[in-house]
Amino acid sequence: MMAAAAAAARRAATGLFPLLLSSQSRAFPRHGESLALPALVRPRRLLSHPAKLFFCSAAASSNGAAPEKARDMHLYNTRSRRREPFRPRAPGGEVGMYVCGVTPYDDSHIGHARAYVAFDVLFRYLRYLDYEVRYVRNFTDIDDKIIARANQLGEDPFSLSKRYSDDFLSDMAHLQCLPPSVEPRVSDHIDQIVTMIKQIIDNGCAYVVSGDVYFSVDNFPEYGKLSGRKLDDNRAGERVAVDERKKNPADFALWKAAKDGEPWWDIPWGPGRPGWHIECSAMSAQYLGNSFDIHGGGEDLIFPHHENEIAQSCAACCDSSINYWVHNGFVNVNGQKMSKSLGNFITIRKVIELYHPLALRMFLLGTHYRSPINYTVEQLNVASDRLYYTYQTLRDCEESTQQDQSSSGGSLPFTTTHCIEKLHEDFETSMSDDLHTSVALAAISEPLKVMNDLLHTRKVKPVIINLWRYILDSLLYSGRSTSRLDYFLCSGVVFGQGKKQEKRLESLAALEEKVRMVLSVLGLMPSSYHEALQQLREKALRRAGVTEEQVVQKIEERTAARKAKQFGRSDEIRDELAALGVALMDGPDGTAWRPSVPASEQPVAAKSST
Repeated sequence: MMAAAAAAARRAATGLFPLLLSSQSRAFPRHGESLALPALVRPRRLLSHPAKLFFCSAAASSNGAAPEKARDMHLYNTRSRRREPFRPRAPGGEVGMYVCGVTPYDDSHIGHARAYVAFDVLFRYLRYLDYEVRYVRNFTDIDDKIIARANQLGEDPFSLSKRYSDDFLSDMAHLQCLPPSVEPRVSDHIDQIVTMIKQIIDNGCAYVVSGDVYFSVDNFPEYGKLSGRKLDDNRAGERVAVDERKKNPADFALWKAAKDGEPWWDIPWGPGRPGWHIECSAMSAQYLGNSFDIHGGGEDLIFPHHENEIAQSCAACCDSSINYWVHNGFVNVNGQKMSKSLGNFITIRKVIELYHPLALRMFLLGTHYRSPINYTVEQLNVASDRLYYTYQTLRDCEESTQQDQSSSGGSLPFTTTHCIEKLHEDFETSMSDDLHTSVALAAISEPLKVMNDLLHTRKVKPVIINLWRYILDSLLYSGRSTSRLDYFLCSGVVFGQGKKQEKRLESLAALEEKVRMVLSVLGLMPSSYHEALQQLREKALRRAGVTEEQVVQKIEERTAARKAKQFGRSDEIRDELAALGVALMDGPDGTAWRPSVPASEQPVAAKSST
């Protein structure tokens, strides 16, 4: 019988298992380094062939912390159109980052969420890499759209912009976006704007027409170097009508002469207010200097806003330069561009009425920041379900380790240290490669599986362990995919003994600490697992249109049906709740419920996980 099992194991190793072991090994033992395997997985024949072992060494410390590695970060630079190693202007000094903020005339939408979550992650990761960061994000609190909306509502423009600015900050707090270092407003920086316009005029790159001041693109030969546009291809401008007084239709306003019913400031060219683009040039120079490291914003700002910023800043100061121009991609809704005219304009507040704000954040981080993202309810349900699973696992882990905080000392099991080291490596590799947050999120999947095994799985039977020995033996000696054993080492099920594993609690604590670190950098760490889980449950009930009391009543009805052996009715109740996104879980202590992806969307969820 054992021979038959061995043969089956070898067939599995050379057939089915290469499909499962898809991840390539990322590290090997260092030269001259011996590798001690746990006795459980040290078949006798392996001992005489140490050269056949291609495992990654467990270089973690006894407390489970993985070794820190210096790592170069790369960012995609819109200006050069390629990924570049990040080199701050002042090595060892402060990193300067300016991100264009909102024009607060309405509720903020998921496009804003996409942009500011992306740059919040960049802010967090730079700090994780031990950079000091001065992050500036402005408010455009005076603008044509604000004035039009204020006139429509019969409200003072500054009162309206202040109200929507406060709402925006509340939205950002719900999404756990860290406050920037500085949040300047245009209306507080008129002096700086006027000074910069004077410099541009004095340098021959702007002209005055009846109280308006225009930038002359013909006098700035490098105009178009960010967007790659030729001057003949450029539109006359954004947010303004074509003005025949311009020397070139592409010239844009630095200052706008006052009109009836509009706010204005009295300056040398007459009363008026700033144009759209000049504000960011003036405020970034005020808080970061004429040259700084990173300028960010949405892809829609590349032209004309950021193109015009470069022209203004360089025309005012020839030494002005920005090292990295970083832009996030667009948000589509159900495959269509989001816009008010299409009726698919979705605000952050509308989303978080039914979903936990961090579910929206997780959804946004599931796509690389430069790629377009397609918002659908189905994908948001998947993100919410994954968030619940993550927090539930971490809460169970936290409760288990708090019950017994004693430590037996010594090193953690090899599988635990390897899993932690792999998570550390995968996280830093993906994040340092232009912030691949989706890969970083995927990296926590295996540690969560290991933690659940340690929390809930009973000891693996000896016959199963022996079978795994033969599978491992066959993999190593078949000459096939011997570098693909990371999956087994990190799975926990192969070598782990579940709830009976040695140093189980120490392993859980070390794994939870490393996963918590990843979630913190991604901005997904809640203040309390318990509170976050309760909030996720409440949002799920709201989406389902039922109360918890109604769910409990259904559970009791199902329990009675099962006792009466009415299994058809029992299944009907389970299916009814599953269709609403409420999953029932039977256990030794009775039946509990948790939020889930509605049954009709399960195929979408399964596809998303592959």
